Amino acid sequence: MPETDAKGRVRVTQIASVAGRKPGQKETLIGLGLNKIRRMRELEDTPSVRGMIRKVAHLVKVEELS
Repeated sequence: MPETDAKGRVRVTQIASVAGRKPGQKETLIGLGLNKIRRMRELEDTPSVRGMIRKVAHLVKVEELS
C-alpha cells in the first residue's frame, strides 16, 4: 500500500477566546476538543480536521507533527 494510510498528526492550540465570535465557531472548537485558551490537542491530519481548523484559523495555532 502507498503511504496514504500513514496520516500525519497536527497539534492544535487555542490562542484566543470565542467570546463574541460568529455562530458555529465555538462548536467547531469543541469539535476539535478545545474550549479554553492554551488548551492543546493532537489530532489526525485529515481533510475534515483541516476544514475545521480553517474555519477557526484566527483562534488557533497549528503545528505539524511527524
